[in-house]
Amino acid sequence: MSGEILLALAFLVVLLSLYLLGVHVAFAIGISSVVIMLLPFGPGFNVQIVAQRFYTGLNSFILIAVPFFLLAGRIMNEVGMTEDIFDFAEELVGPVPGGLGHVNVVVSMIFSGMSGSAVADAAGLGVIEYRSMVDRGYDENFAAGITGASSTIGPIIPPSIPIIVYGVLANVSIGALFIAGVVPGLLMGLSLMGMVLILSFRGEDIGTVQSYDLGRLGRTFLRSIPALITPVIIVGGILTGMFTPTEAAIVATIYALAVGFFYYRSLSFSSLYKTTQKTFLDTAVLLFIIGIANLYGYLLVLSGVPDLIAGLLLTVSSDPTVVILILAVILLLLGTFMETLAIITVMVPILIPIFPDIGINPLSFGIIMMVVLMIGIITPPFGIALFSLERVTDRKLEQIVRGVAPFYIPLILIALALILVPDIVLALPRSFGLT
Repeated sequence: MSGEILLALAFLVVLLSLYLLGVHVAFAIGISSVVIMLLPFGPGFNVQIVAQRFYTGLNSFILIAVPFFLLAGRIMNEVGMTEDIFDFAEELVGPVPGGLGHVNVVVSMIFSGMSGSAVADAAGLGVIEYRSMVDRGYDENFAAGITGASSTIGPIIPPSIPIIVYGVLANVSIGALFIAGVVPGLLMGLSLMGMVLILSFRGEDIGTVQSYDLGRLGRTFLRSIPALITPVIIVGGILTGMFTPTEAAIVATIYALAVGFFYYRSLSFSSLYKTTQKTFLDTAVLLFIIGIANLYGYLLVLSGVPDLIAGLLLTVSSDPTVVILILAVILLLLGTFMETLAIITVMVPILIPIFPDIGINPLSFGIIMMVVLMIGIITPPFGIALFSLERVTDRKLEQIVRGVAPFYIPLILIALALILVPDIVLALPRSFGLT
């Protein structure tokens, strides 16, 4: 067996063994890197390389966006924007057959512009969405299922922390990735609403339907304007060239502070301090993962593992679509038991070097990767969003999976559409000259 194959197996076996033993992803990646360097057929241990690659991984201006987007989302949730969005969505689409099922999806589409995280959506909005549906007589499994399915939209519609991490590791424009995620995110939302409509027409006991009240609709719309403006500021600012994604994160934070202090008047300096402290801690963890992943990726390339994988894939097919389908299946399987950021930090350094040989566009693949990984987080056995829902609802894991099951169909169909028709992803950024 050649040294490259032994190294490839070592990269995989050591990392997965540590991960399955419960070692935190950052330490698992770091320990794996050291073990690989110390192996007789490895590249050799060098402290200077470890420090240099860690520093290089963090020496990116775009990473400044991470703490600001996290802070902006948390402030907006703290001051009550979530409830205003829910009230407006309930008046807007609540009377449609399927009722709060549609509200659930619409709220997730809007809130994704603030949280950018599927887990934040499932755990934060999940409590409000699930309880509101159950209190109005909706089937508990259905309520938990649509809450889990709609949470997958969060990291697709900008802003998105996973997309920022992918962009940094793949050296792809964050602005282009943000804009590329808009259409797929909207399609995911519409497809989920379509399934809710189908279930309601089939006579499923999924709840009651309210009637339209234009007065309430107008009042809730006015209250939710500050929240609705947020994604417009972020996406519109990037599209018009007013600011970069990093600057958009800072603008979003300043806007959140202004709204919290002067519009809602519910943000205090003590709550801001606690929110900022938690944001700093989460940012430190995330940046440590990115830094150590840069070392892992460097060792992968140095060891020739990407060339080995490219050769294996090309023996199967040289058609980019077929290769992406194979990679999508692999990512989906990984997504059922690994955290999203762990998969991104491990897989992107392996895959990006092989794309030029196969003819895969890293921009379109980035969005496809996010969509597939989001399906993974609601897929058994260890989908992380499923466990978040189990904590915030009174449903058991198998009941949540039963509720999510119908929504795998539209999500998988959207993923296939993105793979087979790349222009769905590329059309919008191309029209703005971002590709």
